[in-house]
Parts: sequence; C-alpha cells; structure tokens
Amino acid sequence: MDFSALPVLSLIVFSPILGIALAGMFRDEGNGIPARVGALLSSGITFLLSLHLWFNFDSSTADLQMVERLPWIPQFNIDYFLGLDGLNLFFFLIINFITPLTLLGSWNVKKRNWQFQIQMLFLQIGMLGCFAAMDVVLFYVFFEVMLVPMYLLIGIWGGSNRLYATIKFFIYTMLGSLLMLVSLLYTANIYLDLNGEWSFNVLDWYGMDIPSETQFWLFIGFAAAFAVKIPLFPLHTWLPDAHYEAPTAGSVQLAAVLLKFGPYGFLRFAMPVFPAAVYELTPIFMVLALIGIIYGGLVAMVQPQIKRLIAYSSVAHMGYIVLGLFALNIQGLSGSWIQMINHAIVTGALFLVVGMIYERTHTQEISEYGGVAHTMPKFAVFLVFFSLASVGLPGLNGFVGEILAMIGAARVNIWYGILAAFGVLIAAIYMLWMVQRVLFGPLTKELVKGLNDFSFREVVVLVPLVFWTIFLGVYPQPFFGRIEVSINHYIELIKSQEPRFAQDEAESSGLAKFVVWNLGD
Repeated sequence: MDFSALPVLSLIVFSPILGIALAGMFRDEGNGIPARVGALLSSGITFLLSLHLWFNFDSSTADLQMVERLPWIPQFNIDYFLGLDGLNLFFFLIINFITPLTLLGSWNVKKRNWQFQIQMLFLQIGMLGCFAAMDVVLFYVFFEVMLVPMYLLIGIWGGSNRLYATIKFFIYTMLGSLLMLVSLLYTANIYLDLNGEWSFNVLDWYGMDIPSETQFWLFIGFAAAFAVKIPLFPLHTWLPDAHYEAPTAGSVQLAAVLLKFGPYGFLRFAMPVFPAAVYELTPIFMVLALIGIIYGGLVAMVQPQIKRLIAYSSVAHMGYIVLGLFALNIQGLSGSWIQMINHAIVTGALFLVVGMIYERTHTQEISEYGGVAHTMPKFAVFLVFFSLASVGLPGLNGFVGEILAMIGAARVNIWYGILAAFGVLIAAIYMLWMVQRVLFGPLTKELVKGLNDFSFREVVVLVPLVFWTIFLGVYPQPFFGRIEVSINHYIELIKSQEPRFAQDEAESSGLAKFVVWNLGD
C-alpha cells in the first residue's frame, strides 16, 4: 500500500481511538474479554503502522520527514505541526512496541477493566502526540493530556496509598508545566518583537537573538518541567511513590516512556533555543546527574520493597541519560539516546516481571520471598536476565548506553566519568543482592511454596523484550545509524552560537569560561 499520500503520523497518533471505541462498545460483554481483545488489537495495528516509519526513514538527513502542517489557531500562527527525525523515531517504535505487551501483561485486571483499557489507549495517544509535535503549543497540549490517564491509572487501579501518590505526581508535574507555559509564551513574545509576527514553531525559535540573562530564566522555566519528568535530583521524590502505588501497566509506561520526555524536551525545545543558558548551567546539571546516579543507587540498596528498589534504580539510570545529554558531544548524546531505549526495555520488563509475581503473592516485601527459584524457575530466569541487563552486563543493551554516556562525560571532565563508573558498581550490588534474596536460599516460606510458575501468556509478553535486550547489546548499529545525523545536527546547532555567548559570558562570569572550555571538542 502506498502511504506517501496519507498523513501517516496522524494515523499512528490517533489510531488507538479504534481500541477506545471497541472497549467502550463491548464493555459489558463476555466478562470484559471483547474489550481487552479490542484494545490489544488496536495497539497491535498501531505498532504495525509505526513500522512504516522505520522502513521509510531517511537516515542521511537531519530534516524533518513525513511532515504534516495545518493551521490550528491562525491568528497566532499556532499550527497542527507534526514531524519525524532521528530524535523521535525510536520513541514512536518503543511506545507502540511496549503498549500491546503491557496490555497483554495486564490481561487479568478485573476492576473496571474496559475503563482501564481506555485509559491505557488515551495515554498512548498523548505520548505519541507529544513526541510528534513540532509546534510548542501543540507539544504542551499533548504534554498535559498525558497526565490525565496516568493520574487515573494510579488513582483508580493503584495501591492502598494511591491518593497520596497521585496528588504528589500531579502537583510536581503541573507546577513544572506551568513554569514551562510561562516561558514558552514569553519566548513567543520575543519572537513577535524580533520578527513582527507570532510563531510557536520550535524550528523558528532556533538561533533567536535573546539576551543571555533572559535566556537563563526562560531555560529554567522549560527545565523545571523537563527535570521533573526525568526526574532529576532533587525533584525525584514523586517517582518512587508513583511507581510503588501504580498498577503494573502504569509503572511500565511511566518507566518506559514518560520519563523520556524530560531529556527529549531538553534537546528539542530548550537547549537549541537558549544556548547561553546551556553554557552557564551545564556543570550544574551534570553534577545533579552524578548525584542522582550515586544517591539513587545507594537508596535503592536499602529498599525493603522490590518496586521501590527498581524505582530508585530508575533515578540512577536516568542520571546517566542526563549526564550524556549535557556532555553535548556525539558519544554522550548517542549514549543518552540509546540508553533511553534500553531503559525503556529493561526497566519496563522488570516491572512486568515483578507485577506478574505480585499477582500471585500480593506483596512487594523482599523479606517475604526467598527460594522462589525452586518453585518458579521461569520467573527466576527472566528476573536474573533483566537484572543483569540493568546493571550493564557487556553483551546486553544496558552496557552500550551507559559506557557511551560515561565516555561523553569523561571528555568534558575526567572526574565525571570516574564518578559515573562508581554508579555501575553500586547498581551491581543492589540488583544482585535483591536477586539473591528473592530467588535463592532455602525454601521456607509457605507463600513461596504454593506459587505457580509463569504461564504461556506471561512468557509471550517477556520474550520480545529478551530479544531486543540481546539484539541492541550485540548489534546497536541500526539504532546509531538512524540517529547520528540528527544528533550531530543538534550539537552543531547549539555549539554554533558558542563564540557569541562565550564573549558575553566571559566578561561577566568565571563559570562561563569553565563551561565553554569544557564544551569544546
């Protein structure tokens, strides 16, 4: 079929509406099974559509592809503007790959099942739209749309303390989003003053002549929203509560996709628009990333619950992503981008595995387990495999991204790379200790003795994640081949303004001299 004349991105973004309609239509039939099948079928169709992006993507150019642009609010030049390049290509694929697996993994959800399917598909629409949007207002709309289904997933299907977790999640993300809204409106007003017309097209904002001090405060506004989403230390405290209280599907989507909007937002919407602020604040963000790596690992080490341990491990892993992002070199940014995909696969898989055993035991306490390998050998294999991938075992995907992020950070400052390497050691300690306490030892707990091993459905959910964990660990070149041109383009875009800002900042701040020197190749 010829897709060239079709609005492919819009078809992909809004195709989950089919599943929403089917889930609503069959909500009261067959114990909810038709609603589940309809949602799963819809998410599978969306995944198949997204494969078109992979096979028709031109990796030789940094220009936007498959562009769709229509006037939305013409008085202010606000457009329905979607586009694809190396920065967002893989996020389309990972969202549409993870969602059907998550729906299949959550097959046994009984409480308001058809509404659960609808919220999952609404969340998928919000995530896809957010990655596709090139108009800042459209991005902001999708950015907020995502919050509603995630809020409901935690608030309705979450644990006993779900109300506290949802309120905390909502307050953190909404405050950050409001600061971003103020900054984007002010930036658009600057564009109006400079050009005599409105524009919310982020590509138009690149290279604007904005005073360094103004850039600093506008960048902080955008950074507030993106740092909360990552979450970057010390704005991370909402994440462990959200993960712990969320249903398995919510934890998977939160870890696999929602956290990635932070680094993506920085590179797409903030760093090329406010390069002077980037030069001034890079050391601060890299230090915060290192604190997150070490702190997240140490706190994970003392967690008594499995989901909280994995949640704090996410804080540490996202630290590597931020470290590579602000290194602003090809090694750091490539490592950051592939690590986002790797983290989505591995941490999403860990939450699925933990969720599957939670369905049997209804406890997250590590102390309640022990010797599980005797009764659930399949579970043991998957837990060990994904735990090794999480700590960065060479040959599995977690190694590739973290080592490149560390190399990129070391090119900025050797101590950044050395400190980041300690985080790998800490990760090995807390993950392998957790595995030892859960799987091995004598079989003494009555709860563990009566456990049934993974079903065929559960194995089917996890095997594709195993395949990509190995594939991206052994042969990541297809990934790098499609992002390299776009990554280099954004590095050049930010650094091309270095001489102008280096002179301004050098006259006013010794810190800027340090930053500009460190950002150089």
